Amino acid sequence: MAQPDSKPNANAAETGSRSGLALRGALGGVLMGLANLVPGISGGTMLLAAGVYPRFIEAIAEISTLRFRSRSVIVLVSIVASAALAILLLAGTIKDLVIDHRWAMYSLFIGLTLGGIPLIWRLARPATPALWGGAAAAFAAMVAMATTEAAGGGGPSAFLLFLSGLAGASAMILPGVSGGYLLLLLGQYESILGAIDLLKTGLVGGGGSTAVMEAAGVVIPVGIGVVVGVVGVSNLLRWLLRRYAKATLGALLGLLVGAVVGLWPFQEAVPPQPGDLHNGQRLSTAEVAEIPREDWRLVTFSPSGSHVAGSLALIATGLAVTLAIARLDPDREKPGRLDNEDA
Repeated sequence: MAQPDSKPNANAAETGSRSGLALRGALGGVLMGLANLVPGISGGTMLLAAGVYPRFIEAIAEISTLRFRSRSVIVLVSIVASAALAILLLAGTIKDLVIDHRWAMYSLFIGLTLGGIPLIWRLARPATPALWGGAAAAFAAMVAMATTEAAGGGGPSAFLLFLSGLAGASAMILPGVSGGYLLLLLGQYESILGAIDLLKTGLVGGGGSTAVMEAAGVVIPVGIGVVVGVVGVSNLLRWLLRRYAKATLGALLGLLVGAVVGLWPFQEAVPPQPGDLHNGQRLSTAEVAEIPREDWRLVTFSPSGSHVAGSLALIATGLAVTLAIARLDPDREKPGRLDNEDA
């Protein structure tokens, strides 16, 4: 009696696996793109939550060494294309939401970020001294970063924009490191998001070639920095995970926990007044009106009961979203898969 041919079933399973991988890659890419637009949330965390982070690291490492396996290409194309589309279309919207509804957005970001902690812990357990040491060092670095004043003003140079691209690349690769937060520290957050929004206007909003050329002066050096940073950081992280897995995973955990330190939600922007210092100079009455709202000084405020309740609800919502996304990963229960992923 002839045996049933199992090859069609195997092909169907492989096709389904690749379709699912592309879907999770696209979702992770959209979340990564959104994460890199806002201070405090990490693009790497969102890829980890979507279950495609290990494959993303492996895909970059393979393709940068001219190995083009189909699964690696699927992962990289789906993530990069969806992230780029999200950044292009939503840069202006996210920027406005953060400026106009800071406490609510920061609360949501805290929840989204905290949702990555159990994911990394599942990969890192059981705990060892190396893991705790890496976590403590990374947490201290994030606390130091959170207490550093953002760099100010002046027109950005091409080199500074390139460095900003490197910072953004680190956020794409390292869970817990916020690209938007690093851009704030470099003083380039508003200018880069504004240039991306201007590029969108030039391409689809009737701004024409003038808007595209103006935006390109910012977007091109940032993009070069991102490409160089992604290739370099991903290969370094892959090497560290293979040789110092516990310490590296501990560092990722510390970065993630420390990311929320700079996200105290109850802050508001204070309009500048004549005589205030801005970029080292005293503002005149006429100059005050020219300061955009994103450059206003932030101060903390005492929250009301409704603020606290709303903040807690948004934190819980962000946490639930991240954990729900993590359930898309069929390999989420496999220990140690971050440093042993075969893509």
